[in-house]
Amino acid sequence: MTNPVHPVILCGGSGTRLWPVSRQSFPKQFTQLTGAHSLFQTSAARLTGADFAAPVIVTGSDFRFIALEQLAAIEIAPSEILLEPSAKNTAAAICAAALSIEARHGPSLMLVAPSDHLIPDVDRFHEAVAAARPAAEAGHIVTFGIRPDRAETGYGWLELSEDTANDTPAAAQPLRSFVEKPDADTATAMLASGTHLWNAGIFFFSTRTILAQLAHHAPDTLELTRQSMDASEPDLGFRRLSPAPWEQLPDISIDHAVMQKAEGLVVVPFDGAWSDMGDWHAVWREAEKDSDGIAATGQVTAVECKDTLLFGTSDRQEVVGIGLENLVVVAMPDAVLVAHRDRAQEAKDAVARLSAKGADQATRLPIDYRPWGWFESLTIGTRFQVKQIVVKPGAALSLQSHHHRAEHWIVVEGTAKVTINDEVHLVSENQSVYVPLGATHRLENPGKLPMRLVEVQTGGYLGEDDIVRYEDVYARD
Repeated sequence: MTNPVHPVILCGGSGTRLWPVSRQSFPKQFTQLTGAHSLFQTSAARLTGADFAAPVIVTGSDFRFIALEQLAAIEIAPSEILLEPSAKNTAAAICAAALSIEARHGPSLMLVAPSDHLIPDVDRFHEAVAAARPAAEAGHIVTFGIRPDRAETGYGWLELSEDTANDTPAAAQPLRSFVEKPDADTATAMLASGTHLWNAGIFFFSTRTILAQLAHHAPDTLELTRQSMDASEPDLGFRRLSPAPWEQLPDISIDHAVMQKAEGLVVVPFDGAWSDMGDWHAVWREAEKDSDGIAATGQVTAVECKDTLLFGTSDRQEVVGIGLENLVVVAMPDAVLVAHRDRAQEAKDAVARLSAKGADQATRLPIDYRPWGWFESLTIGTRFQVKQIVVKPGAALSLQSHHHRAEHWIVVEGTAKVTINDEVHLVSENQSVYVPLGATHRLENPGKLPMRLVEVQTGGYLGEDDIVRYEDVYARD
């Protein structure tokens, strides 16, 4: 492969407008909103092919194993996964990726894309990237604009120098200006003008170009990110950026740090379907619908409904809508959202209210994903909790103990290797083992298939922070 394009996938957002499916513990890019794969997986798959190198992923430490596992599921090996100590917006993330690529490959082309956008026509997207390549190679910053089909007020817009609606394929042309999210009248006028596109937030440039622009327009971001990269450390196949300089970085987007200040930007119009999947209205708009405008996911039944999204997530729960119109209904085992489609984006405000009153549903899913597998709380009382735990083949929990609880494990699928103090047991299906309060213990799956067990906890405190770790293959604290 000669002079490949290095994809950079930004994977750090929380997606609160898609609550309750998207939460801080498992944000929207990792969920299956449409189709068989997550938005992150479809984004990664879209950025593969003969012209692309392996992707660079920029994400938070909490999501590192989720990202790696989802890439492995679609047989994509990343070039590098950079772990941000905290979210500092897109300027720092893109700067870190550019420094990483240039350090390992020399001056290179890089294509920066969010991890949560939907672009069904991959071939047409690749054509747009190919059309943009000469401008990127010539030292321009290239952005991609989406042909608008409505007067959208939730997106930023791009103003073109001329109307290129009839150009096929669309070529790069100078960008006249960025337009912040407009009001309805302004959006209507821009839609009619033919010289405005939606800002997709996808950028194409060389590492040398973006680093030079950062040095000129955002020198603090460049210097602090460079310090963080220079002091970064490898960690189980990831690269963990140094937190001390990183925490001093300004929280600023690449648009405000560079794009709106730089000269010579060009834009390539993209005529294919696109969605940022920013709220439940967008999910309804992109989903397959019946003749009544009903978009149905999961175990749902619609009776005399119209233009409504019914979204169920559990095979143990039936979602029934009767006489609904222009609504969004999203049912999780622990939370339900019912909203008018035009107000679906206000789910973000609801999350803020839930957080203010300390509701776990604001940030955490009922299923808690871990590098070794996942667990789900089935029921909880004042001094007991029952969980379902699934451990991946070959995976192991940390060697640990608890100050406040004892545990009883009943294996229901597969075989568990259980260490309790100095003893090691193999526990098969329909067998159980007791872990006394304070005992040092570890749970492993030595088999080739997932191992499932039911855990019964008893004690005065059952929080997840009652863990003392002695050894951990995943290097967690």
